[in-house]
Amino acid sequence: MSSTRLLSPLINRNSNNGYNSLRRLGLCFGLEKQRIENFRFLCSSASAMTEASTKAEALSFETLNPNIKVMEYAVRGPLVIRAGEIEKELEKGVKKPFKEVIRANIGDCHAMGQKPITFIRQMLALVAYPELLHDSRFPEDVKQRVRTVLEGCKGGSVGSYTDSPGIEVIRRHVAEYIQRRDGHPSNWEDIVLGSGASDAIKNVIKLLICHIDCKEPGVMIPIPQYPLYSATLAEFGIRQIGYYLDESKNWGLDINELQRAVDDARKKCHPRAIVVINPGNPTGQVLTRQNIEDIIKFAYNEQLFMLADEVYQHNVYAKGSAFFSFKKVMMEMGEPYNKMELASFMSSSKGYMGECGLRGGYVEVVNMNPMVKAMYLKAISAMLCPTVLGQIVMDAVVNPPREDEPSYELYMKEKSAVLDSLKLRAEMVVKTFNTFEGYSCNPVQGAMYAFPQVKLPPGAIRAAAKADQSPDVFYAFELLENTGICIVPGSGFGQREGTFHFRTTILPQPEKLKEMLEKFQAFHQKFINKYKN
Repeated sequence: MSSTRLLSPLINRNSNNGYNSLRRLGLCFGLEKQRIENFRFLCSSASAMTEASTKAEALSFETLNPNIKVMEYAVRGPLVIRAGEIEKELEKGVKKPFKEVIRANIGDCHAMGQKPITFIRQMLALVAYPELLHDSRFPEDVKQRVRTVLEGCKGGSVGSYTDSPGIEVIRRHVAEYIQRRDGHPSNWEDIVLGSGASDAIKNVIKLLICHIDCKEPGVMIPIPQYPLYSATLAEFGIRQIGYYLDESKNWGLDINELQRAVDDARKKCHPRAIVVINPGNPTGQVLTRQNIEDIIKFAYNEQLFMLADEVYQHNVYAKGSAFFSFKKVMMEMGEPYNKMELASFMSSSKGYMGECGLRGGYVEVVNMNPMVKAMYLKAISAMLCPTVLGQIVMDAVVNPPREDEPSYELYMKEKSAVLDSLKLRAEMVVKTFNTFEGYSCNPVQGAMYAFPQVKLPPGAIRAAAKADQSPDVFYAFELLENTGICIVPGSGFGQREGTFHFRTTILPQPEKLKEMLEKFQAFHQKFINKYKN
């Protein structure tokens, strides 16, 4: 759908207030003033002929939920819409200075050429078509797992509803996985499966919507952050409490900054929880164990619920870096910290699996008040159940082939190949960006992204202001139109005032990534020369 078709219905043909609301929305999305004026003209012209016969709208832009108006999700914003338009133009033979769009805006592994893990896809094939259980081409360990899962499905079919928290045997496998990972017990009844980690995250944050002492709730999130959090908080009417990561210390988390953020927030709202993303998205940092201990102590002192986004726990590349789960550290700190409330999230979309579209994920809720937990389970029951194929993928992740099983050798070969390649690409991206004029890029210790800072020349700042765009948005649109490379401006994730960043994935396969970086470098040099004065 074109940008015009997407936004034009939002313009109220009879109301300047409606137009001004749209204009503010459009500018926030980085759309230039002239395009918004064009949208208004087109809609006004089209509606003039039918104005007399049009009834009052039951749902208009003025009466729309105001939280939806302010909600943004940067990784699927206007740049991505424009990228889709460009792809359609290329298909029609429109001449461009490039042959394809490279979507480096989102962590969609398979879309960027990553091959599925055979073990996972074999399980999916068998659960979807159980007749294949009699096919000798499938290993026996895969068949046994599928039989176990199908026994947990009503009617022996993945087409049936499951329990709202998910299939019991898979929840038990998740608990066993966590216990192996951390060396501490995990109760399967504390595991709730979801349609991706995003679904699980939103269901937990929803529990925090409550005014206390006439103050609105607030949730602490890192800046830069994954836009799911800012979008969800806006949607739910919860105040965002941003705490800045320290770019000069490889995006480290400073406890003094946490204290500043929460102290400032208490003047306006009631802080209820803190979100920590480890490994980091979009920044790619991996927290040290000491840093995690300090965060836990801070959360204890401030009486905050902890949300640990740990979906990249398999993606750690840098020498000396290691993943420690919040639960493991919390339990090993002993009293009183091991009694704290924690929700830890995992997904099958990332890691070495990359099964984004199948939407598998889980949350482990630790030390949740029993009455709250009962209400939480009641709330998720309204959604019936998470996608069953997503649950199956999660089972394959937490219950992989063992060393004595026939699928083990191929599974380990494919898993290692993905992670080893991601490590090389992480190093390639950082090394290359640090050769660009005006660029600085911290090491990608983990996850799937780089978040370099770029110093833009004065001419670019002026050109962006003239176009009513943030300078990083202006830069990203210029990059897309001239090279076909789609990235996400740093303003979509949050950044310190006066600095400009963008997020790019490291997911293009090595040869494609090399090509992308060469195009990027050539564009950047031309951009600097064009706008240097």
